[in-house]
Amino acid sequence: MRRRGNVVSAALTAAFLIAAFAAPAAALEIKRSVLSDGAVLLVSEQHQLPMVTMTIAFDAGARRDPEGKAGLASLTASSLTLGTKDLNATQFNQKVDFMGSSIAVSANPDYAQASFTSLQKYEDETLGLLAAALTEPALSDSEITRKRDERVAGIKADEEQPDYVAGVTFQKALYGNTPYGHPSQGTAESVAKLTPQDVRDFYHSHYKIGSAVISVVGDVKADDVKAKLEKAFDALKGTTPAQAEPPAPNVTPGIHPTLVDRSVVQATLILGCGGIARSNPDYYRLQVMNYILGGGGFASRLMKIVRSKNGLAYGISSGFDARKFAGAFSVDTQTKNQSTNEALQLIIEQLRDMQAHPVSDAELASAKKYLIGSFPLKLDRQSSIASFILQVELYGLGLDYAERYPKLIGAVTKDDIQRVAQKYLHPDALILVAVANQSEAAINVANLKRVAEGASAGAPASSAPGATQAAQPAPGG
Repeated sequence: MRRRGNVVSAALTAAFLIAAFAAPAAALEIKRSVLSDGAVLLVSEQHQLPMVTMTIAFDAGARRDPEGKAGLASLTASSLTLGTKDLNATQFNQKVDFMGSSIAVSANPDYAQASFTSLQKYEDETLGLLAAALTEPALSDSEITRKRDERVAGIKADEEQPDYVAGVTFQKALYGNTPYGHPSQGTAESVAKLTPQDVRDFYHSHYKIGSAVISVVGDVKADDVKAKLEKAFDALKGTTPAQAEPPAPNVTPGIHPTLVDRSVVQATLILGCGGIARSNPDYYRLQVMNYILGGGGFASRLMKIVRSKNGLAYGISSGFDARKFAGAFSVDTQTKNQSTNEALQLIIEQLRDMQAHPVSDAELASAKKYLIGSFPLKLDRQSSIASFILQVELYGLGLDYAERYPKLIGAVTKDDIQRVAQKYLHPDALILVAVANQSEAAINVANLKRVAEGASAGAPASSAPGATQAAQPAPGG
């Protein structure tokens, strides 16, 4: 958490930006068309600055990783800018830098995204470089191997961080052997086994412009953009077959712990269960509910109870990770090893209370005011708008979504919040991941189960019945 002065400064800045961008948010104009190869093109003409941003979403995210090759989508994306048929990696980067442009390709769980930002006068040259990276990437053995080895080293460094370990462990426990069951970047073990040919095969199978969505924002004209893109990506023919929807994550009744033993002062905790897909019509009701529960910073119940009232954590938050397919709901925090049981008990009690009692009028009004008022911040620069309109198309939100969002949030009632809390929060069926000094934390799963079921809490126990011991202390603590 920031110091108070910084919080005040950030709040004033946010208030200024909300006021400055409120009108554009409601009046955002998006022109939609379809290229001859099937790609959807979304253009928002913004002529205030002589700049252009373009983002392309390919159906080539980490959920497309073949079994046993976790991290392949991410490695492929990061390899596409390591040179082209005519330029090596150094020459490619020098050309981009000379224009003051930026080009990037990356993969998240759902999609791979290729993007550029440039001055309007360098739009054609920058587009040409991105097109070359996507249609004629070098994908040489030496560059892919170098990138792979860098990735393995980075993952090994991440694995020393408790929050990373907790997140990966929770992901695996919740999703199992499904498309979301591994980190996007893969594991050190899985990435080390990837070959340059794996990367080339994934590229040829998944980078199909016919399945892509393209957003362009800036000092452009929609008709001109369409003509340029028809030519630039003519070589990326075809479509990527749709992926079968995996089963939604389902946690059976009980508290299901995975305890990772590390020599640390603070326990890193994640409690969670299955969540929703972005297309779920309850998304907006859950946004309001979660803001009150744990998504609203110092205004949230979890922060007030766990941090402010009981002093057990510096920060705590909850959230729904809404993806193309059903994602996760989780509560994340850190606390002293010795206060782990108390913090977990308070979290579960807050989940139950959200289900059992209506929120107050003041809580509802505050949540709506923030969610509606901060919405324009999603549109505060070209890259934000480009990303936003991609989401509009990918999740079928409608071209008038920016205008409708305040109405969707404003229509949420206290009854709506209690209903979705009862439907989507599962205090009696939770995955618990704790990266901690387990002898000091002494997590009492039986007691947590009683709390989850609404019974009185018992005395802390010295062990955690039924827990999975996931790892031993890291060498050297």
